[in-house]
Amino acid sequence: MPSRSNADWFGGQEEAQLSVDVYRDKKDLVITSPMAGVKPDNLDISMHGDLLTVRGTRSYAKEIPEDDWYYRENYWGSFSRSIVLPHEVAVDSAKASLKNGVLEIRIPISTQGKKMKVTWEE
Repeated sequence: MPSRSNADWFGGQEEAQLSVDVYRDKKDLVITSPMAGVKPDNLDISMHGDLLTVRGTRSYAKEIPEDDWYYRENYWGSFSRSIVLPHEVAVDSAKASLKNGVLEIRIPISTQGKKMKVTWEE
């Protein structure tokens, strides 16, 4: 079997897209994603405006020569996902946890919302 890179195995992608679930739990917006094999130190979670981005890397525990692979369905390497949040949120109160291979991000939904007043030019 010829040697293949992650990009070859995954349709030309150098970075995999993360799967996420997003839902409302009372007063929180909750984002969850499977993270098997990912350490918290290998994750970066950031927010800019209403855009949440999760980036990270997943490394296989040992080196396996390319010619010894028969199936390669799990992605090992860099991944990311950016999502537009469906609510205004209180970013300063966001919390993340990584338990049993699942990332959970909880962000309180803002009760204030953004208020904007338009003034007329004369």
